[in-house]
Amino acid sequence: MPVDENIKLPHNIKTMSTDLTKEIKRRRTFGIISHPDAGKTTLTEKLLLFGGAIQTAGAVKAKKASKHATSDFMEIEKQRGISVATSVMGFDYKGIKINLLDTPGHADFSEDTYRTLTAVDSSIMVIDSTKGVESRTRKLMEICRLRNIPTMTFMNKLDREGRDPVELLDEIEDILQVHVTPLSWPIGMGKTFKGVYSIYEKRLILFKSHQKQNTKDIIEITDLNDPKLDEYLGLQADKLREDLELISVYPEFNVQDYLEGHLTPIFFGSALNNFGVRELLDAFIQFAPHPREGQTDKGAVLADSPKFSGFIFKIHANIDPKHRDRIAFLRVCSGIFERNKKVHHVRTGKALRYSNPTAFLAQDKEIIDAAYPGDIVGLYDTGNLKIGDTLTSGEKINFHGIPSFSPEIFRTVVNLDPMKTKQLNKGLEQLCEEGVAQVFSKLNSPSRIVGTVGSLQFDVITFRLEHEYKAKCRFDPLNYFKACWLISKDPLILEKFVKKRHAQIAKDVKGRLVYLAETKWSLNREIKENPELIFHFTSEY
Repeated sequence: MPVDENIKLPHNIKTMSTDLTKEIKRRRTFGIISHPDAGKTTLTEKLLLFGGAIQTAGAVKAKKASKHATSDFMEIEKQRGISVATSVMGFDYKGIKINLLDTPGHADFSEDTYRTLTAVDSSIMVIDSTKGVESRTRKLMEICRLRNIPTMTFMNKLDREGRDPVELLDEIEDILQVHVTPLSWPIGMGKTFKGVYSIYEKRLILFKSHQKQNTKDIIEITDLNDPKLDEYLGLQADKLREDLELISVYPEFNVQDYLEGHLTPIFFGSALNNFGVRELLDAFIQFAPHPREGQTDKGAVLADSPKFSGFIFKIHANIDPKHRDRIAFLRVCSGIFERNKKVHHVRTGKALRYSNPTAFLAQDKEIIDAAYPGDIVGLYDTGNLKIGDTLTSGEKINFHGIPSFSPEIFRTVVNLDPMKTKQLNKGLEQLCEEGVAQVFSKLNSPSRIVGTVGSLQFDVITFRLEHEYKAKCRFDPLNYFKACWLISKDPLILEKFVKKRHAQIAKDVKGRLVYLAETKWSLNREIKENPELIFHFTSEY
């Protein structure tokens, strides 16, 4: 975004620019995506271990375990052993500031994952080598492709008996429609798993179950005919040589193809055993992009623009139930966000100031004085901010790409304790602002309808309403197929349709008209019979 020539810049702008560029180049902001149970949260913890951010990993297997995954801070996550909210973690590794966003793998919480992918510059995709490409993997990769997000792949669970590695690579190419280049290669699997050969580093890394990787287990092998290979691998040495010759048919790793999202480099390992993670992390900081430009309604904003800008991609209340806090997650896109410095809230036009902006390591937070492009900042908020809001140093711009999706499961709210009506309303409003669910109000009716992408979200809503807001309710099912936002260039046509389909019209929390379709057939019929109406399946239009 060009600097306005009429604005007088500080005399030290050159120094500021140099420092800003330096900070941008040393940042990597990425999300981890996968199908449930592929090992995503376990990999997250091992990355944190390598970065020195934590000293021990939590247990994610048993819901009654004394420890829980570091990135799963919500009580319901600890009980179920799954991630249902995006966690933000920052740490340093070899001089690089890494901002890691661990996303929910479960399909019922896909909206949170999709929004998170608007705040990252790249991603790491975790695939269970015993199962291959699964449904959620396919859907998430589609989102990454739509946003041109470069993706690295970690083929996990090599310590178990799994599928043939070449078969897995072909499946990724066929199903995910992306070229692959293996940068490491497994030697055996399950009981015969000996380790991996790092193709790009020309090293043999030997595997030892549940032991910390030692430098003596890493052997330089620049020549595959080196007798050291036979010494360490025995009969498996010839199999490795054959495999490496076989996979030479895959394209060589091209950094530009990776950055443009056309190619995914493949790494093999076992996150549970902390194996292959270092090679993944070293390649990531070397090849992954630093913060890039962001798209707004006024054009692209470059990360190294001296003017601050950023957007809110997530809101979470009661991260610490004892303090009833409400935190908005800000992705810094350009310039420098500074503590106690006023920022412009574009939607309301208000000037806001934050005295205690925080950086995160899961549930641990620390106050920071400044944040740079790529950083994720937690802002304590009293209700001013909403998902999708833009903050700037004064510019009137709005960042694109943070929609709400059309719900597919609908239930009406039944208050079980009329004495707690105020708390119930507040809780529903708060959860709606967080993006956990969407709340609709029928025209001329007090009843409220909650819409979600997945049924498990209702368990989360019920749990949080009871434990955070002391409000009890139940959700009775409704027979709706889809919710579509309605617009038309002709207000009279829109008004006529609303009157005609009055029983199926509602408003969202922003007062926008929504059509509640009862069946797929009826929705297609209305679309066909009303060409002057536009039925939107996301709220961003």
